[in-house]
Amino acid sequence: MNIFVASLSFDTNEADLRYAFEEFGTVDTVKIITDRDSGRSKGFGFVEMPDDDEALAAIENLNDADLDGRRVVVKKAEPRERRNDRRGGGGGGFRNDRGGRNNYNRRY
Repeated sequence: MNIFVASLSFDTNEADLRYAFEEFGTVDTVKIITDRDSGRSKGFGFVEMPDDDEALAAIENLNDADLDGRRVVVKKAEPRERRNDRRGGGGGGFRNDRGGRNNYNRRY
């Protein structure tokens, strides 16, 4: 089961997170999401546990628990929604004063 963990301290590392979850069973992977530019934690991550019963026990016991001085949110991860956005970036581009796109890239 893939588990979402939020409200992590910026000081929490993947080894700390793994240690907390291993109390409840086998942990396959741990990934704290980081900012691609700064490398700093974004304050959330994912833990993969192969046994659903162990994963549910971890969720029940660690949700709203204190980890490195922060009350963490722990829940079953939901699958990412598929995006139809083909721009491949964060939007950007030219905008008029009303916030909409102007005709710069318009195809006629």
